[in-house]
Amino acid sequence: MNTQNTNINPLWGDETQKSLNNFNIGIETMPDEFIKAYAYLKKCCAIVNNSCRKLEKQKSQLIVQVCNEIIGNKHTEQFPLHVWQTGSGTHTNMNLNEVIANRATQLDNSIPIHPNDDVNMSQSSNDTFPTAMKIATTLQIPALLEAIDTLIESFQIKQKEFEGIVKVGRTHLQDAVPLFLSDELSGYISMLEHSKSQIKDTLKYINELPIGATAVGNGINTPSNFSQQVCDELNSLLQTQFISHPNKFHSLTSHDSETFLSGALNALATNMMKIANDIRWLSSGPKCGLGELTIPANEKGSSIMPGKVNPTQAEAITMIATQVMGNHTTISMASSQGNFELNVFKPVIIYNLLQSIRLLTDGINSFSKNCIDGLGVNKEKIKENLNNAFMCVTALNPHIGYKNSEKIVQFAYKNNLTLKESALQLALLSEEEFDKYMVVKDIAKCRK
Repeated sequence: MNTQNTNINPLWGDETQKSLNNFNIGIETMPDEFIKAYAYLKKCCAIVNNSCRKLEKQKSQLIVQVCNEIIGNKHTEQFPLHVWQTGSGTHTNMNLNEVIANRATQLDNSIPIHPNDDVNMSQSSNDTFPTAMKIATTLQIPALLEAIDTLIESFQIKQKEFEGIVKVGRTHLQDAVPLFLSDELSGYISMLEHSKSQIKDTLKYINELPIGATAVGNGINTPSNFSQQVCDELNSLLQTQFISHPNKFHSLTSHDSETFLSGALNALATNMMKIANDIRWLSSGPKCGLGELTIPANEKGSSIMPGKVNPTQAEAITMIATQVMGNHTTISMASSQGNFELNVFKPVIIYNLLQSIRLLTDGINSFSKNCIDGLGVNKEKIKENLNNAFMCVTALNPHIGYKNSEKIVQFAYKNNLTLKESALQLALLSEEEFDKYMVVKDIAKCRK
């Protein structure tokens, strides 16, 4: 966002302008989804302050009206502050307070509303900013879980489509015993199911809100039971499951819940990196690589080489994975910097956390639609690779022992023979015995 845009008629006040002047750093501004989450919080605080007889009804109604406008994506240009600001997020809190107060005055100038005394009533930046962090995070997670479900379904469809196909297994990038392609895909499905479960497990801690802690955790200037009442309002509004954090001193100085979630996102990123790399390796070639899978030709693969098809969706996912891993490192370091009663790395934590969620959501949806849904199989190449693989010999171990099985492989490799030819020439098995023991579908069969 261009913070120097002279076409903006600012609703913000002095404190926002000071931040713009003093922190003209980078191009990263506070995410829109975070601003919207903050507006939800300000709305619910105004409602509770009115119910507690601290805030006049007319003022509460005006604050709610402006918050609804912000939630409805109005006034987005009024929130231009950079991520690289005070570590408590005070500038962004003041930005919200000033815009809400000044917009409310536009709506009804007969009712004076003060950014601190009214909009920020019963609140501090120290508790509202981390509360907005948790609200924003909670609201973005369902879309990520839905994206994971979409990719799981895409793989399940391919699993049925490829049922019965036996292929070479690979470990250490070398040939291994055969397996069913559907079983290989089942591993991806299980990874994604576990990642989804791990992300959902973090919600227990993300749902604990610091609101009501105010400046240092002791709740100065808040009415009785303010924290839980705000949680109840949010839950009614958003169908969430927020609760008041059981220890407000913990809630201001620690971001272990965000780190825990980031760790789950990092684990999902590692799984996506593995899956995407497998897809691009297995589709490599198509003539001079493994070439067992085929990927959609979505766009030209080269500006100079005609007809080239590249694994572009896999490449996008792997880049996203490295960004999420980097974000996790940043979040981990930032979360470790809670000094005394406050962590002052909050803006960079939420910026990176929301980026990770957004990138994974968008990337997984794109990968499902533009790669996995169009995934094909090259049965001839799979059969060729399977026939050339020697590790089926493992099935002979129980019958002739490891040493003799090793002799068959070494003799076959040295003399450019098939396993069967090698076994017969070494007189270690009869043709009938070899055929009996060497049934690839039996070898590939999953034994549970």
